Amino acid sequence: MTVKLFADSASDMPLSFFEENQVALIPLRVYIDGTEYEDLKTIDPTQVFQEIKAGKMPKTSQPTPEDFHKLFTELAKSNESGIYIAFSSALSGTYQTAVMVQEQVKEEYPELDLTIIDTKCASVGFGLVVKAAADLVKSGASKEEIIEDIQFRSQHMEHLFTVDDLDFLAKGGRLSKASAFLGGLLNIKPLLHVEDGKLIPIEKHRGKKKLLKRMLDVMEERGVDLENQLIGISHGDDEQSALELKSLIQERFGTKDFYINIIGAAVGSHARPGTLALFFLNAKK
Repeated sequence: MTVKLFADSASDMPLSFFEENQVALIPLRVYIDGTEYEDLKTIDPTQVFQEIKAGKMPKTSQPTPEDFHKLFTELAKSNESGIYIAFSSALSGTYQTAVMVQEQVKEEYPELDLTIIDTKCASVGFGLVVKAAADLVKSGASKEEIIEDIQFRSQHMEHLFTVDDLDFLAKGGRLSKASAFLGGLLNIKPLLHVEDGKLIPIEKHRGKKKLLKRMLDVMEERGVDLENQLIGISHGDDEQSALELKSLIQERFGTKDFYINIIGAAVGSHARPGTLALFFLNAKK
């Protein structure tokens, strides 16, 4: 039986990925000057970063219950089996809303075959989980095999990243344990990671060069089989820094495969321009 995949736009994969892999896209919402946009569908990430640089303050919201209800009802009517791969529940109410709507749809369609998984991941780290699942669907894997892979990658996906403006993340309610890191001296760059789905600052470093070196040190401490992994990098409209990080990783670990993409409109509204993020697995399946 064919397995239908669903994923939301916080996975920061391009629209072409969803179309080519037949993954149903559930867009988060972005609001600029009162106008509502659907992430990936009606707004481009570069537009969001340009608006932020111009002094605008985008806001975001999770997909609507109606979005989920329509897709889940279609799944039930098709008699297909489905998996919704969801953005971290610690960063958005998207997962909780999906679970609520699933129960509503089941009241009318008790045969609904849908598994919802909270990845506790974000951005391209989340995207790599979705990509691996899509590859398994193409290979004809069973639903149980796909779920097992999603759960493994979700549990073992490391997120390391830096932002130019911690205050903005904190004000948006997306940052945990932030008090000791807010403010600071010129050219101090924070290093953050994700712990149980939450964004947590772990270190400060003066200057970009030292920060990138430290990111690689942590990658070496936590990662496994880095030469043969698909490594993810996402950036806040700063492709040059992403390529610089890629080059450093290649030089140090001999890594061959990378997936690099700009941070999407919804995540980028909180992460801001200048964000640089690195994703890899800390265990080998």
